[in-house]
Amino acid sequence: MTAETELLRTPLYAQHRDLHAHLTGFAGWEMPLRYGSAVDEHHAVRAHAGLFDLSHMAQIEVSGPGAPEALDRALVTRPSAMPIGRARYSLILAEDGGVLDDLIVYRLADDAGHPNFLVIANAANRLTVLDELTARSQGSGGTHVADRTESRALIALQGPVSPDVLAPLVTLDEGSGVGDLSELRYYRAVTGRVANVPALIARTGYTGETGYEISVPAPSAAAVWRVLAEAGAEHGVIPCGLAARDSLRLEAGMPLYGQELRRDLVPADSGLERVVNLESEHEFVGRAAVEARTPARTLVALSGGGRRAARAGSTVHLPGAETAIGSITSGIFSPTLGHPIAFALVDAGAGAGLEPGTDLEVDVRGRRQSMTVASPPFYRRPS
Repeated sequence: MTAETELLRTPLYAQHRDLHAHLTGFAGWEMPLRYGSAVDEHHAVRAHAGLFDLSHMAQIEVSGPGAPEALDRALVTRPSAMPIGRARYSLILAEDGGVLDDLIVYRLADDAGHPNFLVIANAANRLTVLDELTARSQGSGGTHVADRTESRALIALQGPVSPDVLAPLVTLDEGSGVGDLSELRYYRAVTGRVANVPALIARTGYTGETGYEISVPAPSAAAVWRVLAEAGAEHGVIPCGLAARDSLRLEAGMPLYGQELRRDLVPADSGLERVVNLESEHEFVGRAAVEARTPARTLVALSGGGRRAARAGSTVHLPGAETAIGSITSGIFSPTLGHPIAFALVDAGAGAGLEPGTDLEVDVRGRRQSMTVASPPFYRRPS
């Protein structure tokens, strides 16, 4: 057996092969990196919409009478306070305050009268999050944690025309509290049918655009993908791979686990102290460590001129200084903005004085390049 055949494949693998996708190994899965030009896919999402296979993302169900208590203890936010149909960005920390993963938790309709939640975690951290949620549910009576990743599929439709494409294909369940798709607000989710397939439809995404993430049973994923692709074709919708997803998320100023977020960093190192509410009495794993640890790093956004993009690992310097104050975590030449953008983690002492507009230097393949501290997001859809 080769390394390639050991990779997991999503229910949409055959569609990717039919579309001649350039496939790559990612977090244990064989995923489409791009179908043609990654830059064309990026522009399609900004101008029209793109169709993404996100089925490698972990889908973990937490349900039962003890589920709210278990999740409150497991995460830095309080899922117990969420109304049904809400989604929230959150973090799961280690006891020492390090970030194990960033994730989205949805509060679904009660299951047999008991609370029911869905946690979407990063593919690379699937087992870590599953194990931690299971362990942290011990003692919260009647909590059931189940990994649904391989029995479900997750499809994202992202871009300004996505409501026009999706709305005619959707029937929402009665009692969802939403009359039609146009009433579904950001970070809300409803159940219904997409192309006559039972689905969870969420107004979430990772591109900075209007869009939806659609969870469906794995056996129906290919049918839903085909219907969305066919309906979207006349609107300029094209399939998009991981490369476009990464450039879109960086333009939107969203951190990525493994780059801006890591096990050795506390949330404040990555600029996510706002996600952690230490003013409440909410007790969660890692709280004591977060309160005790002084952040060692500061995450800064950088914008530059020219066409040479800084890459992860490029060192960051004060102008004219030899000693690095940090390094780039993500960097691209922005397809939308037409200039380089990047995130960097710098030493907290140096980062304290780096206000927007401050000039820095980045070592790009042996040559110093000027970049300026910016305020993320780099790109915001015009209203």
